Amino acid sequence: MGDKLFLSGGTGSFGQAFVDIALREDRYDIIRIYSRSEFLQDEMNKKFNDSRLRFLIGDVRDKSRLYRAMTDIDIVCHTAALKQIPTAEYNPYETVKTNIDGAMNVIDASIDMGIKKVVALSTDKACLPCNLYGATKLVAEKLFTQANVYSKDTRFSCVRYGNVLGSRGSIVPLFLKQKEGGVLTITDERMTRFWISLEQGVHFVMDRLDNMQGGEIFVPKIPSMKITDMADAIAPDAIIKITGIRPGEKLHEVLITEEESTHTMELDKYFVVLPEYPFWSDDKLDVGGIPTKIGKYASDSNGWWLTKEELKAMIGIKT
Repeated sequence: MGDKLFLSGGTGSFGQAFVDIALREDRYDIIRIYSRSEFLQDEMNKKFNDSRLRFLIGDVRDKSRLYRAMTDIDIVCHTAALKQIPTAEYNPYETVKTNIDGAMNVIDASIDMGIKKVVALSTDKACLPCNLYGATKLVAEKLFTQANVYSKDTRFSCVRYGNVLGSRGSIVPLFLKQKEGGVLTITDERMTRFWISLEQGVHFVMDRLDNMQGGEIFVPKIPSMKITDMADAIAPDAIIKITGIRPGEKLHEVLITEEESTHTMELDKYFVVLPEYPFWSDDKLDVGGIPTKIGKYASDSNGWWLTKEELKAMIGIKT
């Protein structure tokens, strides 16, 4: 028998891609999809029509519901969060309740229900945060990595990566829509971002679930791209309108800070940020890597850049 997996926030962009790949690759015997959206669950159920899926209405703020939903589960992938930066700033209490209190509820339920492995999705916004969303994700990272202290058998780790091409609310769907009107809006022409496809993100999470030990923050090696190059690739004939950098927005994103690089190990395709305080273990984690010498891992100083042709191929634009 294979593992039973619990997917919080399972009706989001990542969750839908995760389920699609997991079903095609026959990764798990059962996938329980946990979210607040009755409509999205119904649409997803019709889309996949697979007996391995279970749909449960619930909120990560509701600990008692989490306990019931996680019964007999082996693995947890925690993706539920409030993610829109302006929404988080306007609704700070609600963002904390979901992104921080919800993280604590998932941790408590995982430990008490005897879950074997838990991976939580994080974001580059958690590095040197300049907005509430990033700050709550930084706290959530600390909660998940240090949750290993409280657990004898359950292991917790995080995955941190950059912007996802084509996800809800990302710039690619916005540019594709604006292309129809012939005008693309860019906040600052100097801006750079890390990019990863949904499929790459899903496989990275699945692979880390296979080899995690507990306490790591996994960071994939991914390319950067200038926002102006992205706009030119999607709509080369469009007019570019500069609107000015928005509150809580950075010119460049960071995936590993200068301080974190001192306890980061580098492998072939990803980095592992090791816990500074592994109180739960007498020995340091052995991830089989070498100490990194990159210092800060940022989108503007990254040595790997996404070309316009590669971007077009990833989002399905014919050249």
